[in-house]
Order: sequence, then C-alpha cells, then structure tokens
Amino acid sequence: MSSREKILASVKAHKPALIDLPVIPAFEGDGSIEKFKTVLTGIGGHAIEVSSKTECQQVIDTHYSDLKNLASTLVKATVEIDTSTSKDILEQVDLAVVEGVVGVAENGAIWVPEANMINRALPFITQHLVLVLDKTNIVANMHEAYKKLDTIGNYGAFIAGPSKTADIEQSLVIGAHGARSMMVILY
Repeated sequence: MSSREKILASVKAHKPALIDLPVIPAFEGDGSIEKFKTVLTGIGGHAIEVSSKTECQQVIDTHYSDLKNLASTLVKATVEIDTSTSKDILEQVDLAVVEGVVGVAENGAIWVPEANMINRALPFITQHLVLVLDKTNIVANMHEAYKKLDTIGNYGAFIAGPSKTADIEQSLVIGAHGARSMMVILY
C-alpha cells in the first residue's frame, strides 16, 4: 500500500460523524419602503417612487436629459451593450439603467443578477447608475434576501449606493472607483 493510499484509508476510517446544520432563527426587521429609502439616502443614493414600470423613461428623461450615452434594456438606450462589449465602449457609458430583483431595507442594497446587468462590468463602470426595483420585493434584512436568492440564479451582486471610499485621509469620497451617483426607481 502506497503512502497516499495509507493516508486516504486513515482519513476515511477517522472521519467525523455527520451533524445537522444549525437552525438559524428568523431575524425580525423593518422591511418598509420608507426604511429602504432612508438607508439608501444615508449611503449616498436616492429613490423615486413611480406608479408603474412604464414611467421609468419619464424619470430618466427628467433627471438625466444631459447624458448622451445610455445603456439599458428597460428604457431607450443610445449605446448597444451585450456580454462581449469591449471595455473601450463600456467606459463611455454615462448612464446604465438595469433592473434589480431584491432590495434590502437594513442596508439599502439591491441584488442585481447577471442576466439583468447586460454586461458584468456595466453597473460598475458606468458614470451614473439607475436601478429599477419592484417595491414589493423589498425585504427587511440580508437573511430574508438570501432566502429569495435560491431561485434567482448563480451570479449577481448586491449594489448599495454609488461608489464610495473613506480611506483617503478619513474623508468620504463618493464616486471614487465606480458609479458617481445611484438612483433607485421604485414601482
């Protein structure tokens, strides 16, 4: 018997007994739209409520009429983006409008699955980011959000507010290495 076989036989003979996973208690929290909006404002973003998803174009036209390069599948786009778009084109995007799936009231984060990003880099390379979210999909905390993610897909990201850092002389800098602003349209 080789050394490898001896080690594997020893590991197999001495493996611990299986134990059940611990039961995680349900954590209570405030999953209200107002809590979500308050936290989002506190982290540098802002939210606008509309009555239906069809009003997104009007919000974009009102708040971002000065931006030329817009990428989206939800509103009228001026830049065609897909999964293989080069970084040279992506870095020219002024505004990206994508749909989020789950909002988290405790931290203002929104889960954006890869399928909604159009291109994995788009939400992080754009100058300004608008996330569109069904307000009935706001949950109180990350525990509830992760329960919902079981049915949403494999890759995505929680995005919370515009890019920011506070490591430079302990000063908060918004838009340091990503989107300079973030708006959430709640419908």
